[in-house]
Amino acid sequence: MGYADVKSIDTSIVPVIDISGLVSGAPEALRKAADDIRHAAETTGFFYVKNHNIPQELADSAFAIAKEFFALPLADKNQVKVNEVHRGFIRTGEAKMYDDAKADLKESFVWGLDVGSDDPDYLAGRPLIGPNQWPAKVPAMRQILMEYFDACNQLGWALFKAFATSLEIPPDHFTKTNSKPMTRCSIIYYPPQPEAMGKDQFGVAPHTDFGCLTLLNQDAVGGLQVRDKNGDWVTAPPVEETLVVNVGDLMARWTNDRFASTPHRVVNASGRERFSVAVFVDPDFETDMTPVTQPGEEAKYDPTTCGDYLVWRLGKAFAYRNKD
Repeated sequence: MGYADVKSIDTSIVPVIDISGLVSGAPEALRKAADDIRHAAETTGFFYVKNHNIPQELADSAFAIAKEFFALPLADKNQVKVNEVHRGFIRTGEAKMYDDAKADLKESFVWGLDVGSDDPDYLAGRPLIGPNQWPAKVPAMRQILMEYFDACNQLGWALFKAFATSLEIPPDHFTKTNSKPMTRCSIIYYPPQPEAMGKDQFGVAPHTDFGCLTLLNQDAVGGLQVRDKNGDWVTAPPVEETLVVNVGDLMARWTNDRFASTPHRVVNASGRERFSVAVFVDPDFETDMTPVTQPGEEAKYDPTTCGDYLVWRLGKAFAYRNKD
């Protein structure tokens, strides 16, 4: 039956961008980063970043924690199964990117802003805000993954400033409301995918990401594939000491489709286990997502908030959110 068809990458399709000056806060670096990122965001919507200021030791620790957690028996992982605020373990079969797709061949664990059970938004029933769940059998998990959460948020805000600068709007336009971000993180496990499962089975089926910005840390196994402007699928292999960055649907909407949210998928044809750490960077729940328009341009989308949009999209993708 075989795997889904894919071509080798052309490095001009998914460029590698050095953002050392951007993350250090050098004023002159903002414009350069903005120009490089804008070109990538307006074409493929995908790019790699290097010198991104996420310590390699922290990334290595996050991968080690992922391996330790997913090696637990299913009963132990189910002790922290995903809850109504989208925190916890999601077993194979619970995620499907579109109605006709097969369920994704993966397991994941989701965490976000670490609020307490006395948080006023949580007590008021605001969706997607609440305490994280942490497995008792992996005691180091909370500290390591929250450090990773914080580091990726800081990187995300720096990239948001470059996005805004590239559109000739104030650099803080996309970061005005980020005191309680909707950022969601996921460690993900992909088992080896037998070729006999066929061309319509994926680790993650073709999809676009829901939120504003995704920061993906891949292991050395590979498997990420991106659809280019010609409609062909190309590999986006691991590049040492880089993160893969892609624009999500909410940022495409926020920029009035100026930036591209590009379909991508995962096929683990390696014969080995694959792990990744994905961070979906988003501002606060109530953030106004009215599209940024150019002079004389009409908005393509009605106003919404970050939280309302994410609640709608997550409800369509995850089976547990559609159960009575």
